[in-house]
Amino acid sequence: MKDSIHPNYQECDVTCGCGNSFKTRSTKPKIAVEVCSKCHPYYTGSVKFVDAAGRVDKFNKKFQGTYGKAKKEAAAVEATAKA
Repeated sequence: MKDSIHPNYQECDVTCGCGNSFKTRSTKPKIAVEVCSKCHPYYTGSVKFVDAAGRVDKFNKKFQGTYGKAKKEAAAVEATAKA
């Protein structure tokens, strides 16, 4: 590497919005982040998958479990008519 053209790679402190901090290496002496692995919902296991609009229930109510059955019954009737 050439001298004096590369940034100084140094130890830095990373501070999260939740208060967690850790050390790593970077070209900046301090880094501030909003979310870290200690407070991110995916890593903490507090992720909630919510069907807020009730889309699945709305679909089932609309078709009452008959979605796609009409095509199968029509194909069965047509197959018996040909035989």
